Amino acid sequence: MTKVHPKFQNTCEESLCDSKEAVVLTVWKKSLLFNCDGFTVYNSNGELVFRVDNYMNCPKDNIVLMDASGLPLLSIRRKKLSLGDWWMVYDGETQRDPIFTAKKNVSIMTNKKSLVSVSSKKTVLYEIEGSYSQRSCKILDERRNKKKTAEIKRKEAMVGGVSFGKDVFKLIVEPEMEPCVAMALTIILDQMYRY
Repeated sequence: MTKVHPKFQNTCEESLCDSKEAVVLTVWKKSLLFNCDGFTVYNSNGELVFRVDNYMNCPKDNIVLMDASGLPLLSIRRKKLSLGDWWMVYDGETQRDPIFTAKKNVSIMTNKKSLVSVSSKKTVLYEIEGSYSQRSCKILDERRNKKKTAEIKRKEAMVGGVSFGKDVFKLIVEPEMEPCVAMALTIILDQMYRY
């Protein structure tokens, strides 16, 4: 049986590896806890890096991204009483002064390819383009002339080219972006486009 988190060398594409190497994470849309919904994230050595554990009967409006030991890194909360799908990301488990917000783009009048706009204090930080349902998204840094800072890709098995399906995929994070921020944006995409 093929492992979800096999030990392999960091094999990012040449275009992703500038002077420093990109971090390649394996994201598994499965909680470590029984009867929970969430994510388990491994690094290229097969070590647990991040986790999200939400009980099935709890509302999905408040999600906590934790490190491997369970310490909260970021809290992701849906903005209540807003038009559209807005999410706010806070440091740890605080509820004041969000680090950034993410808004689902749903304009049918424009030809915009962006799925989500990420901003902080009315300044657009990132645009996310692609298709989350196909696990093919790029996170583009608006401050760096739309430079790709992270990417979600399907993960193929190392033996036989077998696909893991949509529940296991790669998150490739460039050195300019913190992996926990890229994972928070992945969680937001999953909440916005899960159906």
